[in-house]
Amino acid sequence: QPPNRWQPQEPDMPPATHTLSHALSPHDAATMATLRAQTAPFQGAVFGPAGRAPYDDIMQAVAAPDGVRYQADTIGGVSGYWCLPAQPATASAVLFLHGGGYVMGSAKAYCHFAGHFARLSGQAVFVADYRLAPEHPYPAALNDAVAVYQGLLASGRQRVLLIGDSAGGGLTLSLLSRLQAMAGTTQPVAAIALSPWTDLSNSGHSHQTQHDAEVYLSKSMVDACAAMYLGHTPAQDPGASPLYASLHGLPPLQLHVGRDEILLDDSLRYAERADAAGVAVALHVWDGMPHVFPNATGLLQAADQALALMAAFIATHLPRM
Repeated sequence: QPPNRWQPQEPDMPPATHTLSHALSPHDAATMATLRAQTAPFQGAVFGPAGRAPYDDIMQAVAAPDGVRYQADTIGGVSGYWCLPAQPATASAVLFLHGGGYVMGSAKAYCHFAGHFARLSGQAVFVADYRLAPEHPYPAALNDAVAVYQGLLASGRQRVLLIGDSAGGGLTLSLLSRLQAMAGTTQPVAAIALSPWTDLSNSGHSHQTQHDAEVYLSKSMVDACAAMYLGHTPAQDPGASPLYASLHGLPPLQLHVGRDEILLDDSLRYAERADAAGVAVALHVWDGMPHVFPNATGLLQAADQALALMAAFIATHLPRM
């Protein structure tokens, strides 16, 4: 491998100074106890092509935001859906890259979740239907993300903020590094990643330390999804695993992760690297919260609090004009 490729530090590194911890409220503690009991029989069971329909059902059950309409479109040759608030800004947009381990998820199923960002920010949010593995392994998803980003710029939206959750969060961060390496390309103004999957080698120590606390995922599940997405690509390829990419020159970042996730180290280690590269990064770690908990808006207080923080971040870096 190239001699300048970054190697991960030991997993017991101290927390970064930019890490903000959020305590578990009594309300959310009770809600999570109920949720754990309900989901325990299904932990790690929904993945791969056979899991696409059940996964879409889960995401379509996210509470629908008020005042948001949805419109199918194709941007840069990539299909997807716009989530449109009343009177959205026209010179800017949010590009949302959905989760699902690179093998599940769809733009239509994510409309409700992405729609909350449209409602809170007043921005038009485009959810991209990037190609899925194993039919389309890496770099298909990243190439599609580049294409839709360039398509947004070509359509006149010269200020774009990126959001992604889970695998889509990792794809968001991979897209940032890919765009930074493309000379002459207008860069995103900022990015938000929710529980991003940044290391497809799954070498984070939290796979062991958070094993019993994890609610939704399992090590075998993420290993299987990584194998389907990577194909013959090494897991530490910087385009597939943004933890190993160059992070110099990236725009401001806001990361959110639950402390009970096996992917906790994917956020901790990425934030450490971003901070060391001089990136303005804020990492929010939420006690007692599961993978991509902000999609439980209206159910978890932490979800609503996290969405408020993200809305303020969007307003700062992508004000309506």
